[in-house]
Amino acid sequence: MSKQQSFKAAVIQAASIPTDSVACAEKAASLIRQAAEQGARVLVFPEAFLGGYPKGNSFGAPIGIRKPEGRDAFASYHGQAIRLDGEEVALVAQAAADTDTFVVMGCIEADGGTLYCTVLYFNGREGLAGKHRKLMPTAGERLIWGFGDGSTMPVFDTPYGKIGAVICWENYMPMLRMYMYSQGVALYCAPTADDRDSWIPSMRHIALEGRCYVLTACQHLRRDAYPDDFECALGDAPDTVLMRGGSAIIDPLGEVLAGPDFSAETILYADINPNQILRGKYDFDVSGHYARPDVFQLQVDTREKRAVSTFNPGQQQEA
Repeated sequence: MSKQQSFKAAVIQAASIPTDSVACAEKAASLIRQAAEQGARVLVFPEAFLGGYPKGNSFGAPIGIRKPEGRDAFASYHGQAIRLDGEEVALVAQAAADTDTFVVMGCIEADGGTLYCTVLYFNGREGLAGKHRKLMPTAGERLIWGFGDGSTMPVFDTPYGKIGAVICWENYMPMLRMYMYSQGVALYCAPTADDRDSWIPSMRHIALEGRCYVLTACQHLRRDAYPDDFECALGDAPDTVLMRGGSAIIDPLGEVLAGPDFSAETILYADINPNQILRGKYDFDVSGHYARPDVFQLQVDTREKRAVSTFNPGQQQEA
């Protein structure tokens, strides 16, 4: 790690196009090329950038009731979700390949009738490298999104260091963070929809705790991104800000290198020095010399969990 060269990373603070997933993927591709022209090698997009984050929508679900208009809203939302073999993924993969960049992008993934809040990883010319499905949707998100399992928590070994992602309030799950640290994550990506003032202190804590770079990206999204009939508890004025951004890049000693920016859509850049990670771990390596496995141990189940599994008792298993 000490021999790695410094490079530039970017967090993309942009509004998705929640009513047109292909147009949103085209916007993402344009932003990837724009950031790459500025020298960025690793790019992080916000949570649910493709497919959209329906901020303020109740999906017609008071306790004990599901209204017809909520069912319509879900059907419409499902229609904008992406499939891994779809046009949207192909557009983003092509942009990552053309620029030879590593791209981390939040999306809404459709798998049958269920939606997942997912992060996709694009590894330059190798294309789509993998995904992470959000383990624990927060509050009302649990109505519209399924739960991921331990089989999609990858950390990728890249020329820029090990890269992994934890989505929004998953970052408040200490055991998930510990798992990421144990995998040697160097670029800890945190796509989010949390634009509160309390978010950046949390990100600084994670950078210090994991002695890693933290790249957090949030949309800057206005009400006029949605049609007039979109139910929104935050109001219907077109210029109402639904998410105000707050994206940032933080170094392994907790110093904010870029952001937070709450003003508009933007791209934030910072130079990443891999040696800074080792400088940080000199006195604190949470899964190494600062761990106490004789007292505390964490077990992580990374097996895929399916609702239905089939097997034939009479069929001999392959060796």
